[in-house]
Amino acid sequence: MNFKSDVEAIDALRVAHEKLLNEVQKVIFGQDKIIKELIIAIFSKGHCLLIGVPGLAKTLIVTTIGDVLGLKYNRIQFTPDLMPSDIVGAEILNDQREFKFIQGPIFANFILADEINRTPPKTQSALLEAMQELTVTANGVKYELQPPFFVLATQNPIEQEGTYPLPEAQLDRFMFNIWLDYPTIQDEITIVKNTTSNYQVKLEKVLTAEEIVYFQNLIRRVPVNDNVMSYAVNLAARTRPKTETAHPLATKYLSWGAGPRASQYLIVGAKTHAVLHGKYSPDIEDVKAVAHLILRHRIIRNYKAEAENITTEYLIDEFAKA
Repeated sequence: MNFKSDVEAIDALRVAHEKLLNEVQKVIFGQDKIIKELIIAIFSKGHCLLIGVPGLAKTLIVTTIGDVLGLKYNRIQFTPDLMPSDIVGAEILNDQREFKFIQGPIFANFILADEINRTPPKTQSALLEAMQELTVTANGVKYELQPPFFVLATQNPIEQEGTYPLPEAQLDRFMFNIWLDYPTIQDEITIVKNTTSNYQVKLEKVLTAEEIVYFQNLIRRVPVNDNVMSYAVNLAARTRPKTETAHPLATKYLSWGAGPRASQYLIVGAKTHAVLHGKYSPDIEDVKAVAHLILRHRIIRNYKAEAENITTEYLIDEFAKA
């Protein structure tokens, strides 16, 4: 892609973002906020954990975005009997009696890890290396994954019987934790009308894989003022109980706070949020806009917070004020 300057490239990204939104909204109704948050994560080169009850179109949102972006898409349905080799692939003996590696579904650009908490930790961890390093190791051989690479994992918050909660190390790999809520009555009427009729729509591809990688690298070049950098780092530090930087509420109500990866994601997320909302550099409001998405799965409340019904959302709001 040939642009005279990063400013011109940012303007082009903004136009592409509007086209992307318009295409996705042809299929998905009443979830504009969720769609925008997913797009921020994609351009930030981050992964998402999407939590919502069944029937809220989690899978449809992902498949629609994948179609519009023109990416290779694979869905992995996580079940208790799923093995790591079912994700990364395995070696088989071919007709020449030679072992040949058969790639698993993780070899794609866009991965939907459906109901990720229904499979044991050993299988969940098969995603860790791919999410962080963009590589897969099988039988001692390392294989490169082609960028862009984006994992969107879904969880059902209702049924906990027979599930395996994600370990903190894996939760930390997800940039955003997005809560999917019920649509409004008017949006639900539109959904029912379109899904119970012959309504069909043809989606146009907005960006190629190469263009997405270019824009992801562009986001990294966006400048950040020192005061914004300081605010983001201090925001993450305030969540760490019993430290010099801890907010009093963190020491009182948290057993664990966010690590340095949260500070990194706050800045990258703020950059993307700023660029997609008409700015060329993020401010403190952009950091606040992504704070809940980044911090809600990185801070752990203690028994006192649960007893007094102190929510994670309330604590993040208080930390953001300081």
